[in-house]
Amino acid sequence: MLNPARRDPAWAGRVFWTGAVLVLLWPLVVATEFRPLRLFEPETLAVSGRFLAAFFPPALSPEFLELVAKATWRTVAIATAGITLALLIAVPGALLTARVLSLSALAGPMAAAPLVLRQAVRALLVVLRSVPELVWALVFVRVVGLGPTAGVLAIALTYGGMLGKVYAEILDSGEAAPAQALLRQGAGRLQAFFWALLPQNAHELASYTVYRWECAIRSSVVLGFVGAGGLGQELDGSLKMFAGAEVATMLIVFVALVALADRASATIRKVLG
Repeated sequence: MLNPARRDPAWAGRVFWTGAVLVLLWPLVVATEFRPLRLFEPETLAVSGRFLAAFFPPALSPEFLELVAKATWRTVAIATAGITLALLIAVPGALLTARVLSLSALAGPMAAAPLVLRQAVRALLVVLRSVPELVWALVFVRVVGLGPTAGVLAIALTYGGMLGKVYAEILDSGEAAPAQALLRQGAGRLQAFFWALLPQNAHELASYTVYRWECAIRSSVVLGFVGAGGLGQELDGSLKMFAGAEVATMLIVFVALVALADRASATIRKVLG
């Protein structure tokens, strides 16, 4: 018989909640028509085998590698330019929505006019980050045509909303006393930001920005599938032509690109730390 001292007193609750979660998840699985066993059907395995066999050997001709190198560089440029434009949205948005920089809130509740402005800017940031960058890219492809411009604008809008929200939360979660002391002495919002908030939050702000740049590189590849340029657009063309060797090469390059971006991101965070 099990020693009562070694019995887990919470086992019944864990079993109950595990069963409850499974019961709630089952209708969702049914609604999505998720049938993983179809992957192992003979017809599916035959099609998958032919598709994967076309990947080997990867395409390594000098002309194709030159094309891939240009597309990869364009992908990094799209992500970097998009993040740069996103900062032009995020920084003013964060300064306007951060409560710690509110002059009217120093003496009590925030005044009506600043409160309305703050909520309006917050709503704008919500709209920007609520629309996926893929949808923004589809819109801009119709407006400016195919090419990197659509990808840059799509990343700028979506990531501008994301960065603005997180920047404001980082500023509000820090030590507010130094900034409020400067504001009470007559300093402006920018002065309080640069001399009180930025020094204590610089590492966290920079770390999150670098992380989002890394995410933007991955997003820029996906945006290429809707005509936004870069490596994704070349990959989409090769998939449509069933050129498995070219797809294999670009997938290898894509994995290497993400790995390098991750390494660069970690290095930058270490330098900033």
